[in-house]
Amino acid sequence: MKKFKLFAFILFLLPGLNALAQQKNEWDIRIRAIGVLPQESATIGVIGGGINISNTVVPEVDFTYYFAKNFSAELILATTKHNVKTTSSSLAAIGGPAAADVNLGHVWLLPPTLTLQYHLPTGTGFKPYIGAGANYTIFYSADKGPVVQGIDYKNKFAFAAQLGFDYDVSKRVFINADVKKIFLSTQATVNAGNLTPSGNEALRPVLQNISADVKIRPWVVGVGLGYRL
Repeated sequence: MKKFKLFAFILFLLPGLNALAQQKNEWDIRIRAIGVLPQESATIGVIGGGINISNTVVPEVDFTYYFAKNFSAELILATTKHNVKTTSSSLAAIGGPAAADVNLGHVWLLPPTLTLQYHLPTGTGFKPYIGAGANYTIFYSADKGPVVQGIDYKNKFAFAAQLGFDYDVSKRVFINADVKKIFLSTQATVNAGNLTPSGNEALRPVLQNISADVKIRPWVVGVGLGYRL
């Protein structure tokens, strides 16, 4: 009898849960402030050392479409600027210190990210979700900084994982908090041919093509407001 009453109670709640579920063909738009926090490391040819990529905070907009109840696709759009430098690199071969930081200027990133999401139907205004998808990062407007002659970054695809929630303020408006991890790596090529010591021209081809495998792997933490169409 107790089991029957529990079952009946659950059936009674189901219409309400479905009413609060995210519905097929729904569109959501969010505007967030995001912090992009690289978890960087690098393997740098010739001069060695590590890498430092600055954190940044920027506005972001995203669009979410529900292709089935509680299942959606989200596209985020933002662009970020990061300062870059090597750390503890050896410049002994060109008459410099054995452990130096080299200012590599800054670079802009355009990282459109598409994730597929599942929204847990809690039956309340609190609506958590998880997601996973793909990121494609475009590096542009790279400024080489005051030391080297040039720098180039390769555009790359990466896997993205996501966790977040919406909290309804009204039928249309909601608060959002979101965390993503983007497993981004790239290859950079530094042209430091201008640092070739006089009398050692044999070193120029090496300095003109200093390669680096760079893992950026940023956390992207965002908060903002959304509107349900």
